[in-house]
Amino acid sequence: MSLSTVYLGLGSNIERERHLCAGLDALAGMLTDMRCSAVFESQAVGIKSGPFFNLVVCGKTAVPLLDLSRRLKHIEAENGRYAPDRKGLPLDIDVLMYDGLHGTFEGLTLPRAEILKNAFVLWPLSLLAPQLLHPVAGKTMGQLWAEADIDQVLAPVPFEWRGVQLTHG
Repeated sequence: MSLSTVYLGLGSNIERERHLCAGLDALAGMLTDMRCSAVFESQAVGIKSGPFFNLVVCGKTAVPLLDLSRRLKHIEAENGRYAPDRKGLPLDIDVLMYDGLHGTFEGLTLPRAEILKNAFVLWPLSLLAPQLLHPVAGKTMGQLWAEADIDQVLAPVPFEWRGVQLTHG
């Protein structure tokens, strides 16, 4: 069975450490060769809420794209994402890239547009995979970050998961 490389963006603005660790634990059971970027704090974009913790995860999976997307929604639900009384966003997991696929797949557009729009996606992605080629922009993540003109403030934060420091700098 062939394995696909997937890049996922994770974010949380409620009990941020707990929810990100829960998301990483769930992903560790689904992905092989999992690697994590540093964790960054950013102000909310597009919603009114408290600041987020964000990171990018890379790994290999035999799970087809749409099945993976459904599994990610299940992980989000387990962490209260769709609870009717929730305040903020406990856990958000987005498929950023899946192999070199580009296009729309049952409503899921790849590569995810947020890669080029949001510093909290592009900076951690450029640190994790600087040579990764964006299949539409035709530039590497490192080049895209170096050229980015995104008006968002990010700050690296101390973060530990399973004894590993996910901290930049």
